[in-house]
Amino acid sequence: MKDEYRIVLEIDDGDHEKMNDIYLQKKQFLRKFDHCRMICIQCHDNPDADALASGYALYCYFLDRGIKPRLIYSGKNRITKPNLLLMLRELEIPLEYVRELPECDMLLTVDCQYGSGNVTKFPAERVAIIDHHQYGMVQNEYHYIRSNLGSCATVVWDLLNSREYPVNQNLKLSTALYYGLYSDTNQFQEMFHPLDRDMKDSLQKDEVLLFQLMNTNLSLEEMNIASVALTKQRYCEEYKFSIITSEECDPNILGIISDFAIQVQEIDTCVVFNPNPSGYKLSIRSCVRETKANELAEYLCEGLGNGGGHPTKAGGFIAGKLYQERYGEREFADVLYERTKQYYLDFDIIYAQTCKIDISQFRRYRKKNVIVGMVVASDFIKIGTPILVRTLEGDVNLVVHEDLYLMIGIEGEVYPISRETFEKSYRMVEGEPYMKIEYAPTVRDNIYGDVYQLMQYMKTCMATGEVLIYARKLKKNVKVFTMWDDTKYYRGVAGDYLVVREDDFHDIYVVREDIFYDTYEEI
Repeated sequence: MKDEYRIVLEIDDGDHEKMNDIYLQKKQFLRKFDHCRMICIQCHDNPDADALASGYALYCYFLDRGIKPRLIYSGKNRITKPNLLLMLRELEIPLEYVRELPECDMLLTVDCQYGSGNVTKFPAERVAIIDHHQYGMVQNEYHYIRSNLGSCATVVWDLLNSREYPVNQNLKLSTALYYGLYSDTNQFQEMFHPLDRDMKDSLQKDEVLLFQLMNTNLSLEEMNIASVALTKQRYCEEYKFSIITSEECDPNILGIISDFAIQVQEIDTCVVFNPNPSGYKLSIRSCVRETKANELAEYLCEGLGNGGGHPTKAGGFIAGKLYQERYGEREFADVLYERTKQYYLDFDIIYAQTCKIDISQFRRYRKKNVIVGMVVASDFIKIGTPILVRTLEGDVNLVVHEDLYLMIGIEGEVYPISRETFEKSYRMVEGEPYMKIEYAPTVRDNIYGDVYQLMQYMKTCMATGEVLIYARKLKKNVKVFTMWDDTKYYRGVAGDYLVVREDDFHDIYVVREDIFYDTYEEI
């Protein structure tokens, strides 16, 4: 299969629609393990309810297939959180704490990615991954990552459904999956994908046990730790962020502290941390559109560890050795405060709808004669329907109208355009588009939850030569809220290009440096 049409994992040779069909991918994925005799399913270190549920579901599936599974985790800390211990005991989840990888044919990491900082990296000849976080590695046929789903439990549930595995016949298993989704979507408040809602609605569950699990998050000792931590906060009034120091505790407690802190009116962003024997664990929350928690986590941990998560909730780890090499004996809270403040200083923010941009430092370019894709939104979604366009660059919220077109660029990037602008700038052509797609863009119907693969409705077109823009290379990072969606930003980093259409100075966007050179030529 050609790499330019790979989405997440490689499947049979064939046409683009077949390769972009998520249904076929998931139908084939679990079959890849049929030849295994022994599989070790590894949760991330300090596993949460989602990791335990996902691992347990795979354990049950493999066991019923005649494969010998073991469910394991490792790391510095053993599980101590009351709700997780209750979950393990009452649902009879056979989780093992290990220091070395047991004998197996395949190591399968779940709710995490092999080699990431949140999971102990055991040497293994064959490694598979099932996860729902943004992927940070080159994919292969044993990697199945659905980063648009709210929980890894949903990913596994969907895989099991594709094999017609009777999840609801095992009440302990279905209850575990339900609680995993509940825990990883902020009590169902952050479910954005219809599969998450489908799983929630379809699962059988032990209501009595769930009530216990939902109300067994803290011990008295942990409540004291949380209360003391909330008195140890340093606040930045200019950027409305708070740095909170906690004593060493189960990493899950940091999330509880940050969930509480972000509810304070004056706090838009908070970073809670605690030391542990190998470094510092971070929990990050944001409640404003200008700051994505996962992006801040990546920024704070860059070069020192790793971080990531979701736009409103994220986490990270900074290795103690790397920190000391860079900062010596400086107080960690002081450095964290400075790095967080620097994050805000490192970005300019552009609101395209109201921005009056100065193009005196811009150069003039035109679109190259490259075949790209376009989709007429009303061809497959009813006019007036609110939709979410999901791409690698982020999500855009739109409402379908008769004149809404969606352009698909050379790497699957999607941007809206009006029919009038399209007809002035492009002409329809026959032929294969020039594309190197890593992730097939989708559109979600926000009323009914239906998800459409844009590649299935794509037509091909080429610029007429009249698509003229002004552009300049960025010397500083930017966040651009486009004229099409003022609720989410597109990030551009130094070296990328800030672009303004010549015929509409409010049509402002960012183009990655390598894509820019493939797409535009200077006049």
